[in-house]
Amino acid sequence: MKRFIYVILLLWNTMNIAATGTDTLMLTLQDVISMARRQSPSAQSARNTFLAAYWNYRYYKANYLPSLTLTSSPYINKEMNKITQSDGTALFIRQDQFGADLTLKLNQNVSLTGGSFFLKSSLNRLDEFSRKSTAYNTQPLLIGYEQSLFGYNSLKWDRKIEPLRYREAKKKYAETLELISATACGHFFTLALAQAELELARRNFASADTLFRVAQGRYGIGTISENEMLQLEINRLNEETNVMDAEINLREMQQSFRNYIGLEETVEMCLEIPDSVPDFVIPLSAAMELALNNSPDPEYYRRIIKESESSLANAKANSRLKADLYVQFGLSQTGADIGQSFDNLMHQEYAGVTISVPILDWGRARGKVKMAKSQLELTYTVAKQGMNDFTQNVEKLVLQFNLQARKVNIASLTDRKATQRHSVAMRLFVTGRIGILDLMSAVSEMNKARRGLVNAMRTYWSLYYTIRSITSYDFERNTEISGEEFLLYR
Repeated sequence: MKRFIYVILLLWNTMNIAATGTDTLMLTLQDVISMARRQSPSAQSARNTFLAAYWNYRYYKANYLPSLTLTSSPYINKEMNKITQSDGTALFIRQDQFGADLTLKLNQNVSLTGGSFFLKSSLNRLDEFSRKSTAYNTQPLLIGYEQSLFGYNSLKWDRKIEPLRYREAKKKYAETLELISATACGHFFTLALAQAELELARRNFASADTLFRVAQGRYGIGTISENEMLQLEINRLNEETNVMDAEINLREMQQSFRNYIGLEETVEMCLEIPDSVPDFVIPLSAAMELALNNSPDPEYYRRIIKESESSLANAKANSRLKADLYVQFGLSQTGADIGQSFDNLMHQEYAGVTISVPILDWGRARGKVKMAKSQLELTYTVAKQGMNDFTQNVEKLVLQFNLQARKVNIASLTDRKATQRHSVAMRLFVTGRIGILDLMSAVSEMNKARRGLVNAMRTYWSLYYTIRSITSYDFERNTEISGEEFLLYR
């Protein structure tokens, strides 16, 4: 019975604690990363950027599909106009007209040639109010083709550039999410360090206060000098100031943390610092292969090379003979009513070529070609140097990461030993076996070791998520990271 009552009281106390602590949010590192990827302003900006690239790619794909348009341009004309007569003379004649037309056109672009086939049907009506007459003109079926014979084929070059641009955008989005995770790690450990600094400051103040009280007794019996007594009092005052400074710094770090991950200001947070890191090694060869396949950087360099080649092709096309071909044939008829305009349809054909030959432009076209060639050579150089820097950066990050786990373990061991030394130094000082300088040294080393551990963990996780951003691969779980993750958060 007593045990039952004890359990009930324990549950009641737990419920009271939970009720009073609803505004305190316990967060692990993975919680913070997940929140940053889902709701931070940086993540929202990355999603919108990717969606813009996605719809731009959809627009590009639509250029190669048939398009159907319906157009109409009715008008009323009541004015005096200069009209040329059949004998060549011109008269000002009052016109009182109403015109309307309706055209349905089906168009299909041809990427191989850069031209377009079209199929259209149209109906025109003209009313002459002064003569009280009406006329119709119909073109039930017209088939045609138009293209530039020696010009720049934008459809062909778009097929080479736009898929690269879209793949780059997908990989860029995946990379950005991982970089957001790396930045979230930085904010997490910055706030964790601020929490640790406050905890250390409070612990140091409590120790300094205890030592000061003990020293007062020892000073009274003459076992401690006045200089040491004053030093302990100064140390107590300094530690009290350090507590206030640490509280202010923690509030500032909390505000910066909330702003980054998108938390409300009313939410109180408490971070759970991981006590260890995963123990695995990233193979350099595998990381390099994944980076070359999944990073947006190679796609970016391929794209800018293709864009420079496209600019050169455009400059060359504008510097030489231009010819535009237009061909159409179909059926047509006119009549006083719609029925007559469909009787005895007449064949109509039209073919035309427009030719433009540059004769004298003072070297402008040739200069544009030279400039485009120079830009292409520069792009080749930039791409080569960029890829060299890229591979060197991947190698450096992997080597640093593979060493960082060992550094974290060393920092963790150092933190434990420094804490033990501080406890031993406290006991020895109380018994009078060491002086104030040795005690202060132990306190300083304990604080330094704790900061070193938090910073080592921050470097580890930042390096890991930076490598993930380049390779789009989770080496801890051996899984690919999808570039379509925005579908989870829309």
